[in-house]
Amino acid sequence: MRRTILLITVITAAMMELIDISIVNVALSHMSGNLGATLEDTSWVITSYAIANVIIIPLTSFLAAKLGRRNYYIGSVVAFAFFSFMCGQATGIWMLVAFRFMQGIGGGALLSVSQAIVFELFPKEKQNVASALFGIGVFIGPTIGPTLGGFITEYYSWPWIFYINVPIGILVASLCYFLLHEPKVKQQTGKIDWPGIFLLAVGISALQIVLERGATEDWFETRYIVWLSVVAVVSLGSFIWWELTTPAPIVNLRVLKSKNLSIAAALTFVSGIGMFSSVFLTPVFAQRLLNFTPTQTGLLLLPGACLAIVGLMMSAKLLQRGVSPLVMITSGMCLFFLFSWQMSRLNLSAGASDITVPLLWRAIGLAIITVPLTALAVSSLPAAEVPQGAALNNMMRQLGGSVGLATVNTYLANRNALHRSNLVSHITSDNPIAIARISGYTKYFMAKGSSLFDAKKEAIKLMDIVVTKQANMLSFSDAYLLVGGIFLAALPLLLYAKQKKGKKIQVILSDH
Repeated sequence: MRRTILLITVITAAMMELIDISIVNVALSHMSGNLGATLEDTSWVITSYAIANVIIIPLTSFLAAKLGRRNYYIGSVVAFAFFSFMCGQATGIWMLVAFRFMQGIGGGALLSVSQAIVFELFPKEKQNVASALFGIGVFIGPTIGPTLGGFITEYYSWPWIFYINVPIGILVASLCYFLLHEPKVKQQTGKIDWPGIFLLAVGISALQIVLERGATEDWFETRYIVWLSVVAVVSLGSFIWWELTTPAPIVNLRVLKSKNLSIAAALTFVSGIGMFSSVFLTPVFAQRLLNFTPTQTGLLLLPGACLAIVGLMMSAKLLQRGVSPLVMITSGMCLFFLFSWQMSRLNLSAGASDITVPLLWRAIGLAIITVPLTALAVSSLPAAEVPQGAALNNMMRQLGGSVGLATVNTYLANRNALHRSNLVSHITSDNPIAIARISGYTKYFMAKGSSLFDAKKEAIKLMDIVVTKQANMLSFSDAYLLVGGIFLAALPLLLYAKQKKGKKIQVILSDH
């Protein structure tokens, strides 16, 4: 009973942290109006949380060892809940951004330490079950974030997307106080690696700002994006060199010598791109182009989230029965590409059923990928290094999500401009189809009582709206294909891993 309650508790904490990554996305316009800020400034609410998360996640192993895992975990839960409440109380945009950053600092432990606890609760022979159970939280969190945020914003008010964390945080902290113990195998820590902490914080902060703000600021056309890019490259390069040479690193990058962890980290990065990009693209596509409400959009994602739970548990059973992880990961990536391809074939007359079916392929594909990758990441690590390996793997998922969102946003803008230019070039006086369309619009407005001059003016405006929508539709189709193509491009990684040592990945997995 203790193990079951603790398992549910820490998975709930991980889900709460992951939900908060995407829950604010649908509430930005409400925050902007309520706090009297521009939408551009309000987007820092997302950026600040992501920066704090990516900085703290690789440090969680060290902090848990230094402060005691129980103390650090409970303290992080309390900090997350407290600063969630303060976010809801914020009266200005920069106050909200500051509290959101502190919320992200508290939330960093809720992912990696939760994963380490879940793995510790299961014996080695049942690690695949642990992977599946933790994978439920990893998958469902970002998926239901926009749904939950849209529902709360539509029927209540945006501060409640933060207040909802408070009772959950209090419950999680209370249960962990009584149920959570220190690990049997403790990681040894030396003196605090201040240079490593500084280089990591500066490098990750600069990189995250570049990724989050680059598309909005037209990338390297903006001076501060150029300088932050240089800072990110120099700081992270120096961080890697320092951590590999110092005797007491804050982040033990030497664990990446494990082939299992290196392969898993690279593929987890790709899965992060797909998971977060698709969660971003689909709600925006449904609401902006198909005029779905936030609640209707959330219902689109719900069947896939439910199916993912079944898929995660089934994938764990398949691994236990000896099904090749190579086959499972390849199948999952192909199913995700099928989702991307089907979404790219939709048009502006698409209905809910046209989107729900592809989302089911997405759910199954990511579910099949998650368990083998999570198990692979820690399968060959000694118990003392599992927290560090889990932290690095989780950081790669978060970085993959940031890179994916930045890439998709930039790609959407570029493709939209290109498609609009191509479509406008066909609206000429010698194009009979365009002339007939404008003529039809003109007659429609004249029938509504407008003069010929006003009717033509309104017809041209309507034609512009149609062109804009079609250009948006084509750019979303291209973006879905891009994300799916990244998954296909990652498949050779599996072949390379298989050929490198002349072994299949299932052999590597079974070695643990």
